[in-house]
Amino acid sequence: MNDMAPAGCCSPGRGRSDGLSGTAVSFPSGRQAAERVTRAAGGGGAVDGTVLLPGGTFLMGTDDPEGFRADGEGPVREVRVSAFRIDAHAVSNRRFAEFVSATGHVTEAERFGWSYVFAGFLPAALRRGAGRPEGTPWWCGVEGARWDAPEGPGSGIEGREDHPVVHASWNDARAYCRWAGARLPTEAEWEYAARGGLEQARYPWGDELTPDGEHRCNIWQGHFPTKNTAEDGHAGTAPVDTYQPNGYGLYNMAGNVWEWCQDWWGTTHPSGRRSDPRGPRSGDTKVMRGGSYLCHRSYCNRYRVAARTGNTPDSTTGNLGFRTVRTA
Repeated sequence: MNDMAPAGCCSPGRGRSDGLSGTAVSFPSGRQAAERVTRAAGGGGAVDGTVLLPGGTFLMGTDDPEGFRADGEGPVREVRVSAFRIDAHAVSNRRFAEFVSATGHVTEAERFGWSYVFAGFLPAALRRGAGRPEGTPWWCGVEGARWDAPEGPGSGIEGREDHPVVHASWNDARAYCRWAGARLPTEAEWEYAARGGLEQARYPWGDELTPDGEHRCNIWQGHFPTKNTAEDGHAGTAPVDTYQPNGYGLYNMAGNVWEWCQDWWGTTHPSGRRSDPRGPRSGDTKVMRGGSYLCHRSYCNRYRVAARTGNTPDSTTGNLGFRTVRTA
């Protein structure tokens, strides 16, 4: 297992500089967009629904040589989770729009006035002069980027209604959960669900990334961050029901968008069998799981089922969403 985690490419944080998830920038105000951004893709006809998982005991974490010791992926430990219901897929733009319409919720990206967007998705006018985190210059702080304008002014979610909502902070996700009568999954619930009944497999479907040459998740192909060949069919987000589901009928538990968990971030785990474990009692950073369309083995490699990272609860990016659970 790697002793050192790579620099924070995964999802830059708002107002943090500890290296876990990138370095925050001071965002320049008053910049105007000069070009229209159009990156819409066809929807996947997904139907919102949940899957009842009976709970049980599983081996959480990994000692995989590809893992990152500094991320607290190990050691492998026996964990028991109680029965729960989990969304079959990440919350979609369509569903989030229903929440906003019903509640008038204003997201944190809207209140701050900006959010992080991958530079390769932006026209030159938005890239020029954009605030960029030190060490991860492929992220741009874009004024006006928000859940319904994912690439900033001129962009929209038309044609992407069945793609996962992005630019949603942990606090936004929690507000959605209150409206939906749900909650965010604990980290243990998320990993139990992602494994789909497989013991210690590297991915939700097994140990091979592309079995028989078939892409099973939406991640980066090519040379990160300059060239994405999009061999899996998607350069950005994919519809929430893309690719085969795992053994529990859950979609995109690897890749597409990072998903918020309920737990505060920590890198030490008590030994011995535990039931329904939670993270630390408090902290500055919430756990994120699953990887995203920007993950690549050469740099991030966090689309493995045991991989993990975190970010501040008010952080928002173009590759960060969530799914919900309900106690059975």
